[in-house]
Amino acid sequence: MSLPKTAHTSHPWRIHALTSDFSVEDVWSFRTPGAGPDDFPAMLAAMRAAGGPVQQAWPARFLFAVRWKLGALLGWDRPSAGVGERVASLRDRLPADVRDAPRGPDNENMPLRAVYELDMESARELANRTVHTVMHLGWVQGANGDHELRMAVLVKPNGWFGRLYMAAIAPFRHLIVYPALTRQWERAWLDRDHAGAAGGEGTSR
Repeated sequence: MSLPKTAHTSHPWRIHALTSDFSVEDVWSFRTPGAGPDDFPAMLAAMRAAGGPVQQAWPARFLFAVRWKLGALLGWDRPSAGVGERVASLRDRLPADVRDAPRGPDNENMPLRAVYELDMESARELANRTVHTVMHLGWVQGANGDHELRMAVLVKPNGWFGRLYMAAIAPFRHLIVYPALTRQWERAWLDRDHAGAAGGEGTSR
């Protein structure tokens, strides 16, 4: 479910100190029935077990395939355009206590790279010719008392072309990509015990 940007900006996340030059593009919530305050690691493990875009429904897979093909043809995703090349990693901005904490695993099949992973929030980043973006995941108590996953997408477009690109893909994100993520991640939470995803990480009520 889409949320107002204040659902992210009003919470005292550590990410705020690192992203003053980014803007909040989207905020989305994912239901995790029965989740408690210590279940964020279990949710992350369940999401990893569920796989990335290749495990989503065909409309989302098709969009990702088209995007990566265009990127390859037009050179949007070359290493020279990425984190550590065109832009510095957010890890260079981390305070010592966050920098020394576990950052979370990377997956070569996923373009987002880990910045940090804490008990109640995590951040991953991606850069290319169009944008430097951060996916922030937070664990908050919902209106019904259960905890739930919140995702915020933070962006710093690369000039006018980056701004046009973000505007052009907005309908696809909202109508196809985020609903597909919602089905995948909410199902991952419900199926976590069957898949062995929790593996002792976190607790469930």
